[in-house]
Amino acid sequence: MQEIIDNFIEISKVPRCSFKSEKMELFLRDFAKKQGYTVQVDGAKNILVSHREPKMSLQAHYDMVCVGSAPAIETIIEGNILKAKDSSLGADNGMAIAMMMQLMKEQAALEFLFTSDEEVGLIGAKNLDLPIQSKYLLNLDSEDEGEVYIGCAGGVDLKFTKELPTVSVDGKFYKLSIGNFPGGHSGVDIDKGIPNAIVTLANSIKNNGLKIVSFHGGERINSIPANASAIVFANSALDKSKFADNKIEVEACDSAKVTAFDIDDLLGLPNGVLEKSEVFDVVQSSANIALADIEKGVVTIELSLRSLDTDELMHIAKELEKTYKTKGFEVTLNDKYPGWKPQLNEFTKRVEQATKDIFGECELKVIHAGLECGVLSEKLPNVKMASIGPNIRFPHSTREYVELDSVKRVYRVVKELLK
Repeated sequence: MQEIIDNFIEISKVPRCSFKSEKMELFLRDFAKKQGYTVQVDGAKNILVSHREPKMSLQAHYDMVCVGSAPAIETIIEGNILKAKDSSLGADNGMAIAMMMQLMKEQAALEFLFTSDEEVGLIGAKNLDLPIQSKYLLNLDSEDEGEVYIGCAGGVDLKFTKELPTVSVDGKFYKLSIGNFPGGHSGVDIDKGIPNAIVTLANSIKNNGLKIVSFHGGERINSIPANASAIVFANSALDKSKFADNKIEVEACDSAKVTAFDIDDLLGLPNGVLEKSEVFDVVQSSANIALADIEKGVVTIELSLRSLDTDELMHIAKELEKTYKTKGFEVTLNDKYPGWKPQLNEFTKRVEQATKDIFGECELKVIHAGLECGVLSEKLPNVKMASIGPNIRFPHSTREYVELDSVKRVYRVVKELLK
């Protein structure tokens, strides 16, 4: 186990922020060659480390989300916890790399696939062009021990844009602001009842018969909006009491032109859970109104769709595209990635059994978010896949840590699969 920790500390000295991981690529290539493995690199900087007769392929991404002082990472061990001082740790997915390095040192009969820029859109996986030999692939990017992931959602982002006339009016103008909502991941948190700040503010505007001058809401395409604001026109005086339930701040302001925007075009978009899976206790399909911007007559709304079924995903997307084009919107579909359709097979059963052997129990899981396995399963349709990983908490933040005992147990699962 100490060797794996040492490996992790070693790679923590190599910069590997997304889009800036060239030094990590060179490090992994050189390390693998020194262990006697064959190394191939494709145009997307994915790295395939090969053994002449691999039993299976292990896969991890080699970029990380750099927060705080990262990529300058100072590791700290406190008992069973490994963390970093004032930065993200990069255990996602660096601890997988540390385990894979150890298996190379032990001359394991494996393929090792290191993908690039996962954290910024699964870029490496989407552009994979390497000759994978193995019939089985084990992804090591999960973050809860004792669980085996066998499926994930695919997704596509829709962008709606439209130019509208503005009209000069005399009356009362107000700035409405709503914020500090919990927010959350628009995939895994979509069924947790977290309010959407854009939808909440839009409903308040509609219910009070207000006209929009401008509107701004949301933070990122993959998060549930926590903040939104708007400048509105009212026929009569507004005060905070009209919005008490939603805790909307009201401030009088000066403005002159109202945008001829129908608020129902925003509220008519789907938002939240659309369907639950009948087989797995997980969301089947969902939508999240992620970003909304109305300024000087230009409307831009961005929506993220997810589904375990790629056909269903695209059906929903195409129906929305058709409907909103008839409303005069320009609609574009961006960043599509496929789902990983859940299935039980001999490989998932082997991984399940190996996990039970080490942990005493195992839960097969499907996640309502995008994983590299979704993209890889489309690229490698004849390869059977599963995903496991150690307990990692608060990834992508300065609070990130990994439980070392958990790393040890997950490593034992991998070794079981090699028997």
